[in-house]
Amino acid sequence: MQRLAEVRLSARNRLRTGDGVPSSPSTYPAMVAAHVALFVTALWPRRPGNVPAPVEGGALAGLAAAVCLRLSVIHTLGESWNVTAHVSPTTRVITSGPYRWLRHPNYTAVALEFVCLPVAVGAIREAVWLSFADAMVLWPRIRAEEALLDRLPGYREAFYGVPRFVPRRGRRSQKPQSDSQSLGVSFPKPQ
Repeated sequence: MQRLAEVRLSARNRLRTGDGVPSSPSTYPAMVAAHVALFVTALWPRRPGNVPAPVEGGALAGLAAAVCLRLSVIHTLGESWNVTAHVSPTTRVITSGPYRWLRHPNYTAVALEFVCLPVAVGAIREAVWLSFADAMVLWPRIRAEEALLDRLPGYREAFYGVPRFVPRRGRRSQKPQSDSQSLGVSFPKPQ
């Protein structure tokens, strides 16, 4: 239900923000397929007690953390958030919320979901395979998204040294001082 609500919110946000360039649009269908596979795997019946209670509890805690992180990302980005990772030339660089510590907290949340949800239901092998599939889909998308974000004024300055997925002590984003970091490169036209 959360994913369906996110798709609806994303569509509304895309209508409000207008132009933007999608990050690696060819990977979106594969990403949707990976997410469908994740939820089908979670619904597949398994033998009770397949996972020790502490492992199941840890996986459920990780899943709860992933949901909280994802909701924080959606709240922090507001109207800029969308599932297709469209980046508009007018997008404001955000350095608050989870973006204080990570460049891509939404992808951290997704990675946690791909590990924790299958493990919580006893699908250990599937967690490995689904996480691998997720990484293969996200790799080109993240590279394309970063190339678009890097064109935004102040992005480089704000996220210099900030890790992509796992926070590190002493590494925080900085609010851009000005638009001086613009590369002066225009965005390609949406396809």
